[in-house]
Amino acid sequence: MKDKQNFWTRKFWQSALQSNSPEQQQMSDAFGLYLLLALSGGSMDAYSYLFRGKVFANAQTGNVLLMAVHLAGREWKLAGRYATPILAFVAGIILADWIRHYVNREYLDNWPQILEELNPSWHWRQCTVLLEIIALSLACIMPLNLNFLANMLSSFACGLQVESFRALSGRSIATTMCIGNMRSGTYYLDRYWKTGEGKYLIQAIVYYAIILFFALGAVIESILIAYFGAAALLFSVVILIIVALLMFL
Repeated sequence: MKDKQNFWTRKFWQSALQSNSPEQQQMSDAFGLYLLLALSGGSMDAYSYLFRGKVFANAQTGNVLLMAVHLAGREWKLAGRYATPILAFVAGIILADWIRHYVNREYLDNWPQILEELNPSWHWRQCTVLLEIIALSLACIMPLNLNFLANMLSSFACGLQVESFRALSGRSIATTMCIGNMRSGTYYLDRYWKTGEGKYLIQAIVYYAIILFFALGAVIESILIAYFGAAALLFSVVILIIVALLMFL
């Protein structure tokens, strides 16, 4: 029994720390990195909702719903408050997809010699993380009368993240929202209860760990807002800087 537990423990950490994708092994596919991204994702959503006019940065379902409600009430200005982050989120997804197709090692080989040393560890996701850092840094300095712009920048960053980090070890996963992770985690937990196979428990733990870190990010951000106001979003910026640096390992 102990040997079996040790086996599944090793399998869990192998899954957590390595990528099983057909692409080259890369730090951006590590479980620990996804936990940090989920922490940042929860922070972004809490910031936009609590400090920037109760608009969601990540949860576009909520924005679509509230936009539709205000449209029904002919409250055009309020509807626009929720429409703009949706458009920014879509723009982030499109840009991340463009970056994935056009920013690659082959292209970087033509860059100046100063970047050649970065080639062995460079990955297209580092570009999207850098854009996230810039967008969220700008959102921090937006005055309250420009909340719509701050929310657009936050949603743009979320669109970049959700498209760039959408699978872990071949499993579909999200670091900026919870509903898909909750469905998948619960499915694997149910499979474990039915079969007793440890591999399903490992998969359930991965999904629920992502949810836990997302919630933790929201908790931390809520506390920081009370002390730092607009600058509280720098918490997410710092996390993303750490993520970017880790991706060079």
